[in-house]
Amino acid sequence: MRPAWQVWVLNLHGVNRRVIRYFSGSLPRSICPTSVTSKHHEQPAKEANKILKEESKQQRAVAFSRELFSLDKSSPGSPLFHPFGTHIFQKLQAFLRAQYPTYGFQEVLSPTIYKKSLWETSGHWENYKNDMFAVTGRGAQGVDDSKREIGVDEEYGLKPMNCPGHCLLFRSQKRSYKDLPIRYADFSPLHRNEVSGALGGLTRLRRFHQDDGHIFCRRSQLQNEISRTLSFVRLTYHTLNLGDYKLRLGTRPDHFIGTVDEWETAEAHLKLALEESGRPYYVNRGDGAFYGPKIDIVITDADGKDHQTATTQLDFQLPKRFKLEVDGPGSNQKETPVLIHRAVLGSLERFIALLMDSHRGKWPFWLSPRQMIILTVGQSLGVRERAGEIARQLTSPDGRPGAQTLEARRFMVDCDNSDETIAKKVLNARKNGYSFYAVFGERNLKPSPDKQTIDINLASHPNEQAMREALYAFLQPRTPNKCSDTAAQPTTANVTTASLTVQQCQELMTNLVSRYL
Repeated sequence: MRPAWQVWVLNLHGVNRRVIRYFSGSLPRSICPTSVTSKHHEQPAKEANKILKEESKQQRAVAFSRELFSLDKSSPGSPLFHPFGTHIFQKLQAFLRAQYPTYGFQEVLSPTIYKKSLWETSGHWENYKNDMFAVTGRGAQGVDDSKREIGVDEEYGLKPMNCPGHCLLFRSQKRSYKDLPIRYADFSPLHRNEVSGALGGLTRLRRFHQDDGHIFCRRSQLQNEISRTLSFVRLTYHTLNLGDYKLRLGTRPDHFIGTVDEWETAEAHLKLALEESGRPYYVNRGDGAFYGPKIDIVITDADGKDHQTATTQLDFQLPKRFKLEVDGPGSNQKETPVLIHRAVLGSLERFIALLMDSHRGKWPFWLSPRQMIILTVGQSLGVRERAGEIARQLTSPDGRPGAQTLEARRFMVDCDNSDETIAKKVLNARKNGYSFYAVFGERNLKPSPDKQTIDINLASHPNEQAMREALYAFLQPRTPNKCSDTAAQPTTANVTTASLTVQQCQELMTNLVSRYL
């Protein structure tokens, strides 16, 4: 969804409702080509493109300064993630994976391309073809187009979503109603053939990753599964400190598959779940997917911009199209399961863009690709070598030769032993977005290695008050007199620095990561 102020700009220029939905991302490009390209709306379209390009430019500026990702004209709409950006991407995945056992999800892998016949079965070829990339293979014999064998050499399509593949997974085994619900999760890359003018930064892409999930269940299990999904969203957004969010119900669009009765039943289930959640919601009429109604999660960032992230969609159609069945409780009885599509973060790339914008380049410690940097004082070779050794210890706490354990924590710690002044090093550490910087000089070198301390300083965090409270709580039982703040008696309001041993520093960093600070 485009931010509200961008939609206001479009409305100001007299763009009709379908064009606003086109640029907001709620209307498939295939449904609204003439409205956007018509001469009457040429100026509004140019204004919208200017807005998209400006947003993309801002994201690229932040990404460049933080070494997160880059875009190249050789693959429009497909970001190249640098190591730091990949670190954030994988941390978000790791967070979700850690929650999956609690919510009963099993992660799967599925193909990137499928035959046209599969997309015809799912209904995507009829309803979504213009938004898909077609792929042509060599075929069974590698012959030219005129001699292609139907069913073997047919056209392929890059998947824009995972649901048909998950239906194939479900259908691959004999199922009983006792096996339900079955919940699949998938991070496979998706491809959607967005028009070039709609591409922008990480918010609108042609290749992206979604925390896709599909739940196959009985009708009697629907209400509980929808409620559990909304609970998963609530837990995640609270943990990520994203503040309040809005719930939006998308109802039957003009172009849909299935019967009106099925749609009304599905919408009633979603409405009941929304009412039971106790949170306010609003209805966006006609905004459902072509196969079913949906609940979208909309969050507002620090600038008042709205972003659609999570979604929960109810689907009675796809299981029937793929002839999915389970053995029912009666003899020779068959049941067709119901399908729930769900995403908690939505597009991970878009979510990272949202975090970039909301945090202004300041990452929570557990997500940060730059958690700490050790700054040396003076030119002593001993200081430089020991500071580098400490950085390596913190980067790989196990410090053992051979294969590291799967549970081993790895922190992102650098060392600046350049000839710059300490003031310039501190300035650079803050500028580069490190969560902490630590000072190490001759004074720190004097004790034996196990008693040596480093002077850590809180440098950058989107919620500094929470970090101060965490640092204060950590220091109290361990080093009550070690706080080096200027105040005589440390409090949660003024604790930003401390002298810690390497082991204590490891404990602090582990504590912060485990609390998702």
